[in-house]
Amino acid sequence: MLKVNIHRQKDFPINIQFACDLGELHVLVGPSGSGKTTALRSLAGLSDVSGLIQCQDQVWLDTTQKICVPTEKRSVGFLFQQYALFPHLTVLENVCIPLIARQVSSSDEGHRWLKRLRIADLANRYPHEISGGQQQRVALARALARDPKLLLLDEPFSAVDAPTRQNLYEALSELRQAVSLPIILVTHDLNEAIRLGDKITVIDNGVSLQTSAPQQLLDKPRNARVAELVGSPNLFRGIFESGVLSWGQAGLKLFVKDKGKIKKPTDVAWVIPSHSIEVINSDQDTHSYKNNLIDCEVIRVRQLGQIAVIYWQVKGCDDQIVWQASSNELKRLGITIGAHKKIYLDPDQIHIMPINPELIK
Repeated sequence: MLKVNIHRQKDFPINIQFACDLGELHVLVGPSGSGKTTALRSLAGLSDVSGLIQCQDQVWLDTTQKICVPTEKRSVGFLFQQYALFPHLTVLENVCIPLIARQVSSSDEGHRWLKRLRIADLANRYPHEISGGQQQRVALARALARDPKLLLLDEPFSAVDAPTRQNLYEALSELRQAVSLPIILVTHDLNEAIRLGDKITVIDNGVSLQTSAPQQLLDKPRNARVAELVGSPNLFRGIFESGVLSWGQAGLKLFVKDKGKIKKPTDVAWVIPSHSIEVINSDQDTHSYKNNLIDCEVIRVRQLGQIAVIYWQVKGCDDQIVWQASSNELKRLGITIGAHKKIYLDPDQIHIMPINPELIK
């Protein structure tokens, strides 16, 4: 397991904590300049930080014990965003560089990694003679040839086109089944993080705000800032007290599963996942719903292939609810611009959060 608890006060202050099990792919995600790459470089010993970094049975950093293992003695495979291949060396020679330091039979082991990454036929070519996706695989093979205890990936898919990116996703998936080590991936692409990550840590302004499984992160962000960073489309404000959420100027009442943590009327942020929003087809269907039915009007429909994004104006407040549905579902429910419908919000899925004053004024 990898355990990370690092901080720094000067220059760019950081306070980042997370853990990553063997065989797990852990994604660090956040806006540009948030501290993701600084965290990655800290693991490799390339950034000056304090705290604790422990990888499997080795302590690489423990400032309380005055331990700081230098970069060259940390067993780390690092895949840089720009690959950093040596242009004057062949593909095989690039992969064999770390093998020489390990005093391993470099040619045989290098070929083994090229075969594993499905690029054995490129062994005698030079970097400028192969595509960006192929260069990426060479760089990954070189990183793994070190037999590292930790693999670091710094936005490795940002410089390739969509088809190549898809192929690299598949290569990474296959690789995870063959090697059992912690993998830390940095990306600014939330969709990529959700697709690849077992766990995601959201970083903002040098601080780790939340670590969760992808679906939990989307459905239950820790606070309003996290909800904004992960692009929660239905992020609102209200007053919460004893299981009742008052929403909008008209004071719409929504019932929420009460965890008993808020004892008095409190200004809160709240979200609800799109999959927990139900459009009621007719007035007759409303009889089975006692609470959380709200009147809405369709004000915009944005078609995205077979999926449509519908914007509902909520009666009684200025907020709009965003909901996704298939084209067939739109036809079945008779959803067109100007249509009036009742929407049901699942009380078990409404998630109450503290307000970050910098986000919601």
